[in-house]
Amino acid sequence: MSCAAAKETAPMVHSSAKPDATVNPCTLCAPLGAALATAGVRGAIPLLHGAQGCATYIRRYLISHFREPMDVASSSFGEAQTVFGGEDNLGRALDNVLAQYHPELVTVATTCLAETIGDDVPLLLNRYRTRTGNALPLVHAATPSYKDGHVEGFHAMVYALVKGLACNQGAPSRAVNLLPPLVSPADLRHLREIVAGFDVAAIVLPDYADRLDGVILDRYRALPDGGTRLVDIASMPRALASIDLTLTGRAPRASKLLAERGAPARVLGLPIGVRATDVMIESLSELTGAGRPAWLVGERGRLLDAYADGHKYVFGASVGLYGDPEFVAALAGFLLEIGARPVFCATGARNRALPEALASLPAGSVDEVLDDTDFESIGAACERHKPDLLMGSSKGYRLAHALGIPLLRVGFPIHDRLGAGRILHVGYRGTTRLFDELVNALLQGRQDASPVGFSYL
Repeated sequence: MSCAAAKETAPMVHSSAKPDATVNPCTLCAPLGAALATAGVRGAIPLLHGAQGCATYIRRYLISHFREPMDVASSSFGEAQTVFGGEDNLGRALDNVLAQYHPELVTVATTCLAETIGDDVPLLLNRYRTRTGNALPLVHAATPSYKDGHVEGFHAMVYALVKGLACNQGAPSRAVNLLPPLVSPADLRHLREIVAGFDVAAIVLPDYADRLDGVILDRYRALPDGGTRLVDIASMPRALASIDLTLTGRAPRASKLLAERGAPARVLGLPIGVRATDVMIESLSELTGAGRPAWLVGERGRLLDAYADGHKYVFGASVGLYGDPEFVAALAGFLLEIGARPVFCATGARNRALPEALASLPAGSVDEVLDDTDFESIGAACERHKPDLLMGSSKGYRLAHALGIPLLRVGFPIHDRLGAGRILHVGYRGTTRLFDELVNALLQGRQDASPVGFSYL
């Protein structure tokens, strides 16, 4: 057997062994994901039950990525609350939020501190409702970061929103539920556009496209326009179906709960690449009975033409992937579609779903998978596999710079470039943009490494 044939049939290695300490984690804290999901609901404000520093860090981190205002309230634990509990602080925080923001919904996500001391937040919220008589919806998600990261916190809050707000009372609606993972505002807008192309309404949860990529305002607004309306969340079980784009998401799954309440679920991956986008388009066509819109057919054709134009530049290129599991799985399929090789796929998320999703790819497609990992381990993987390019968030910049490997920034977070909220990854249109960026990053790397350079291809 030739070396090439042996390579094609080599089994994928799953690296899950953790070092004694995490060095530069490839994930963020769970309440950050919960706060971001909350931003996708109209009139909602996130409240973190824990120390003030958690809210400050999360607010600053999200603002740095989206370049938009992002308010995150806090119950502001002190030393006394770590001993006697945070019920009084939580009540005062809710009073302040209601007085200052006049929200339609408050979500309460617990931080490590509140979870460690064992505050029973559902009980505390029930007491608050009884004491104040306030009927405002309050949704709680347990999000300790010592258990999960921002991806799991995001999904936990989406599940809590569906559990607390979605009901199956009323007439069926001609709508399709769309449950995306953490994607850009540009992605959310385009997903809405794709669903609308089949003459049905799209109920996207969460939908922070307009709140976190808004228009310039003449004055500050505590609660910007945009987000999924509470009435639409309530109607989700009566939709035609739910399209769940969180293929590697970990239970509890919001689409499963919606299916139990009346809306059948289809679990797909992120539509990045021709094949993955085709699957979503075919699902929408089957659910609605409508044919493909002509503009989507045209965008598919332009993507294939771009593949033909740039195939010779990407074929055989080795790429190291890292980031949220949904992006990593989708990008791996996209790379294989264009003839490149994802030599390793890494995520800081703490679940086994990514290796399972990648195992469905052709044998030998991915050499190594790292989950629950950090950038120290990702650096070691770079030394082993010598990728031509890295794809992931700006958290990997220092590693890429130290190793002299080009970095194509995708996903979350991106703090060292402008316009992260406007990066389109999904659909035929987003894939075309991504393909062009990928080809150009590889070409620039080759130009920079050439002693004489070149200017014509």
